[in-house]
Amino acid sequence: MASFVRLLVSEAEKVMARFFKAEQEAETPSSFLEAPQTEKWLEEGEAGDLRYGLASMQGWRAHMEDTHTVQPQLPSPLAGWAFFAVYDGHAGSAVAQFCAKHLLEYVLATEAFSGQEEDPGAVKEAVRRAFLAIDERMQALAEAEAWEHAGSTAVALLISPRHFYFINLGDSRGLLCRSATVAFHTEDHKPTKLRERERIENAGGTVTLHRVNGSLAVSRALGDFDYKAVTWRGPTEQPVSPEPEVCELPRCPEEDEFVVLACDGVWDAFDNAGLSAFVRSRLCLSGSPRDVCECVLDACLYKGSRDNMTCILVCFPAAPGASPEALQKEQELDAYLEKRVAELYHELLRQEEGPNLAAVFQCLAAEANPSLPPGGGLASKRAVIVDAYQQVKQNHEEQQQRQDAAPSADATANWATDDEMCSLEEPRL
Repeated sequence: MASFVRLLVSEAEKVMARFFKAEQEAETPSSFLEAPQTEKWLEEGEAGDLRYGLASMQGWRAHMEDTHTVQPQLPSPLAGWAFFAVYDGHAGSAVAQFCAKHLLEYVLATEAFSGQEEDPGAVKEAVRRAFLAIDERMQALAEAEAWEHAGSTAVALLISPRHFYFINLGDSRGLLCRSATVAFHTEDHKPTKLRERERIENAGGTVTLHRVNGSLAVSRALGDFDYKAVTWRGPTEQPVSPEPEVCELPRCPEEDEFVVLACDGVWDAFDNAGLSAFVRSRLCLSGSPRDVCECVLDACLYKGSRDNMTCILVCFPAAPGASPEALQKEQELDAYLEKRVAELYHELLRQEEGPNLAAVFQCLAAEANPSLPPGGGLASKRAVIVDAYQQVKQNHEEQQQRQDAAPSADATANWATDDEMCSLEEPRL
């Protein structure tokens, strides 16, 4: 009976959460734009044995609150080290921007990075202390300078010659693809998780509608100082904690393919396996991490993500590269989709409602097509489908215009008769 009641309460909370979210969006339409901002910040580079790409897009949100840090080569004495991070701000961008500028400084200021010997335990503790220190500093600045009541999640990758250090705080996420499989991924910090819920409730908070105190959707974050005001609790015991989880993995040069770091605007549209498979398939087309990140953001937008989106892709020597066979298959898929769109357009012409793009998508979605990009599906080929639809529509409209403008056979005959009559009626000289 008790388990049934818990299930009933859980399902009721899910329904209320959806209602709450819809009501919030209805009450604050300014949070979203009438049309998405699709211009992207793109970046790429390389250092040592790694290549990286970055894409960031505002999307449907009224403001861009994502920021990032890219350091493919850390300063001496850390030759061969690198740092990448994505910060997903909420309720403003002040915290995310401060972290993008200064968090790495806090990390490297510790003794763990002062010598040549790498101690994974010391590195992990240094990262943890750096997060607590920068959060404390930001709280002082927020009070002194009247910052906006903002916060930020963070997901980062610290790379040494021998190890990966995955750093996670909140619901941004990182994953490692090794030998074509997801070998590791970070775990989101959600209020509903047992450990998180216990900390929140021990600090006097509640978890309602899957949110801290019915409001904040993440249980760990930098900033969000309104949730860190319990004076009888330490910084890591507050309803919202600034303490990151740091996971260390030994590198496997012959198997490590790539790491993806992305904010929740990306993970709203992809699961771990799906994004890993999609990234691998796109690398086989161009080999460019930047191009792949751009494809990821476009696919997320077409799959329905309404959040800001940032994606960093770090590739290692074992990552797949451009393949002539993959390129040929992609060209064949595009040609098939263009042909099928034309067929569906003319089929829909014979129906009362007539053709439209949504109906074409519905028909294509109902058809099994194993050649579609894994993880991305039909949404990732939206640009090809839209272009094909617009082209066939334009061709059809031009054909109709030519038919409407061309004289009929009867009219041509009448013109000929009129010409003949005119010539007969002309006076002879």
